[in-house]
Amino acid sequence: MPRQALKWLGVCMALAWPVLVFVLHDRLGSWPLLAIGALLLAWRMPQARYLATLAAALLLALGGLGHAELGMRAYPVAVSIVMLAVFLSSLWRGMPIVERLARLHDPDLPPAGIRYTRRVTWAWCGFFVFNGTIACWTALYADLATWTLYNGVISYALIAMMFAGEWLLRHRLRRSLS
Repeated sequence: MPRQALKWLGVCMALAWPVLVFVLHDRLGSWPLLAIGALLLAWRMPQARYLATLAAALLLALGGLGHAELGMRAYPVAVSIVMLAVFLSSLWRGMPIVERLARLHDPDLPPAGIRYTRRVTWAWCGFFVFNGTIACWTALYADLATWTLYNGVISYALIAMMFAGEWLLRHRLRRSLS
């Protein structure tokens, strides 16, 4: 399989993880899905390879302790924790993630833009805490259908709302500064 096709397969599997779990759990069981999820986590997050690998190992450890289904369901929690760590660490080391992305479009970002991107990075940190907390609750207490609904539909809708809200706010701010 060509490298690019393998990359896109991994992206699609990672995005569809909750739905894949819901559809395949009765056929495959928790352990094989936990192993696939741990591999996806370690492989699909190169920006935080060590932390993602550690999170994947912790998920597998849950399985080894007799909690394979919990480890499998904790995948979205692990993703939120890794993303939180990536965004938070970017606020203290180097350039914040959102500023890096903004500079792809506007390399000469003004000071107001730099302040704005820091605030947006903080907002994403808050989102990852919120999302990870609900994902954790669904992993621990919800049935598989509810877990899938939140982690496979609602959380993606919330991410889309964050992107859309930030886009609208950014364009409104640009107009007010012009």
